[in-house]
Amino acid sequence: MNRIIAFFFAILLASPAFAETKNIVIFFVDDMGWTDLGCTGSDFYETPNIDALSRDGVRFTSGYAACTVCSPSRAALMTGQSPARLRVTDFIPGHPFVNTPLTIPDWTKVLEKKHLTLPEMLKEHGYTSAHLGKWHLAHRTGYKTGGEDPADPDNYPQAHGFDINIGGCEKGAPPSYFWPYGKGKTLEEKKKNTIFDTLPKDDTPDADREGEYLTDRLAAEAEVLIDQFSKAGNPFFMNFSFYNVHTPLMGRPDLVEKYEKKRKANPDSRHTNVKYAAMVESVDEAVGRVVTKLKEHGMWDETLVIFTSDNGGLKPQATDNAPIRQGKGGIYEGGVRVPLIIRLPGDGATDVLCHKPAITMDIIPTIFEAIGKPLPEKANAVQDGESLLSLVKDPRAEWGREDLFWHYPHYHSMGAQPYSAIRSGNWKLIEVIGQDRLELYDLSSDIHENTNLIQQELPKAKELYQKLVAWRKEIGAQMPTRNKGFDPDKPTGVSRDGKKIRPAAPIRE
Repeated sequence: MNRIIAFFFAILLASPAFAETKNIVIFFVDDMGWTDLGCTGSDFYETPNIDALSRDGVRFTSGYAACTVCSPSRAALMTGQSPARLRVTDFIPGHPFVNTPLTIPDWTKVLEKKHLTLPEMLKEHGYTSAHLGKWHLAHRTGYKTGGEDPADPDNYPQAHGFDINIGGCEKGAPPSYFWPYGKGKTLEEKKKNTIFDTLPKDDTPDADREGEYLTDRLAAEAEVLIDQFSKAGNPFFMNFSFYNVHTPLMGRPDLVEKYEKKRKANPDSRHTNVKYAAMVESVDEAVGRVVTKLKEHGMWDETLVIFTSDNGGLKPQATDNAPIRQGKGGIYEGGVRVPLIIRLPGDGATDVLCHKPAITMDIIPTIFEAIGKPLPEKANAVQDGESLLSLVKDPRAEWGREDLFWHYPHYHSMGAQPYSAIRSGNWKLIEVIGQDRLELYDLSSDIHENTNLIQQELPKAKELYQKLVAWRKEIGAQMPTRNKGFDPDKPTGVSRDGKKIRPAAPIRE
């Protein structure tokens, strides 16, 4: 009997102990397409650090953003609620379209403080929270018309529970990715109307900042924070929200040169934009720096890491989302299907794929189940996602949820019309609002959404449409209305000065 006891004791000693999930890092990339990583099929972009993260965790092949544009997905990430429920349904402040067939609803152009956010939820459990990079959930009082848009620091990250804010403001993109990240001829001009004032100040001479790349700067700030968190010893949440790979397309010169040579050597690559490729690699380098710093402090085996994007890749200006259709600002898969990687320390699965659909709103319940803490009652009552933890541990586990929903009651310069959609199993139904148009696709055999099966599968279409209508009613989704002043003989487009109308871009298939 003693030998048996000793045998099992030896097994326990030899087995790796399951690590306790303590810290949380989210990498939230801006405009990264579904195939923009080496591990997701790019034949041009190089992402060894993110590929390694995928091998250390679970990659969801049907990962989705909450919206086809950025601010709604960011609001969903912070609250766990659908953009339609929050009524933050377009990027802030949205395109000023004129002469449209439908009038868009009076939506909310800020993340309202009445909503409990992820850092506020975590604060109840002793977490310190830091935001780095793009925020884009603050007020802008109007679209730029020649002057400067007033900022609203009262709605910056620190007003929503973050203890530290580095680079987060009302802007959706920096005027420049090179220090001091603004436009103008003089240094002082460049420092205006930029994210410059939201970055930590130090004694570094201006001359030494020349050529500094924004993503590198944010990665350096993240390293400093991890050093500080390690000394403090308290659990932390880091929301590393990249401005990359959003326009303006600006890569570090050394990386641009690298990809120019690579493109010449590989002229048949599907991905070809060298500036965009450089921006993707800068994201990868930043991920690698954070992971290395966590390992340096012995924190890697107690840190949950989530990597994803706020919407699909910008096509064709930046990337190619094939085999899925369209891209950012579109109504098809290219607008919302994105990379999603979750790395759970200890008992999480590694180097495997999960084919079950997941969406931005799932991140908060996943985090709280992973750290073993209860969601605050106020937050739990309005969560629109479900924990993915069982799938992160075993991607083949039973999964009860059938349906995902989207609602975008706006026009977008990349071609989106007001639409709603539901994915149920492998079926996807799209309603183009105001056009009496329904489209039904079987994503298992038609991922590009080429063949509308609405006539062949009418009973299924009716079933899904009923679900879609019921969901919109349940969450109070705002609907566009008929524009009585619409004149089909006049141009429809974007007007920023009250006179000139820039027609919407043609729909990119």
